[in-house]
Amino acid sequence: MMKKAPKLKNTIRAKAKGNVNVGPASEAMIELLTVLFLNSLAEEARAKAFEEKSVTIRAQHVKAVSKTVLKKARG
Repeated sequence: MMKKAPKLKNTIRAKAKGNVNVGPASEAMIELLTVLFLNSLAEEARAKAFEEKSVTIRAQHVKAVSKTVLKKARG
């Protein structure tokens, strides 16, 4: 398991088509959006684990709610 998150700036540049300049403010907004998404995913997985009367959040709980959280994130 990774100990730190990868730099999103490098990931965006690698996946973008063409030359993309990502400024510091944009990079901060991307990081914030990522943290908010992960927070909502964790909350939904916690609720799913609670429904199944489990104390810990397992991979199966995250998998079960990931599709709905992705749909919510798209808008």
